[in-house]
Amino acid sequence: MSNTEIAALVGSRICHDLISPVGAIGNGVELLGMSGGMTGPEMALITQSVGNASARIRFFRIAFGLAGDSQIVSEADIRSILTDISTGNRITILWEVEGGVPRPVLRKLFLALLCGETALGHGGTLRVGEDENGWIISATSDRLHLEEGLWNDLATGDTTQEIEANRVQFALLPRFLSETGQALSITRNETQVEMRF
Repeated sequence: MSNTEIAALVGSRICHDLISPVGAIGNGVELLGMSGGMTGPEMALITQSVGNASARIRFFRIAFGLAGDSQIVSEADIRSILTDISTGNRITILWEVEGGVPRPVLRKLFLALLCGETALGHGGTLRVGEDENGWIISATSDRLHLEEGLWNDLATGDTTQEIEANRVQFALLPRFLSETGQALSITRNETQVEMRF
């Protein structure tokens, strides 16, 4: 078993163990709301935070967990995760793909979204689409911020920069793409960075 597979198993285990208690908190908050035990902006904040945490765990489970080749994630599930993540966020995620997506492919797309998210510190739009040449992931903002070393490594598949935990997607995406013989191309300007594979 490779180091990447072991890391993916660790990611799956952590997400699996966290999703149940977060879901239980969400259920408890919902019951409190139904019984009239709590109302107001505090309750709304807790509800939104629990929903966001649950969506983030589901997102991370796909991005960092083990991905079975035969698993298909439905369009409804993908949209649900991305909608919940976007709620209350300065980043809008547009999913412009119809139908379900194989989980190994979705893992790469989610890792690319995480890369794009780092460029949108002041907010913006992440977009996922598809054409006859493959997948297109773009990050757009009036105030785009690119960490040059990380993006240069992402484009070449090298690892010249020290990777911190919150930037691990920059190391994983090229590795998963190379395992399937795919190449990543990146184009960028002052307001947009676009990734294709």
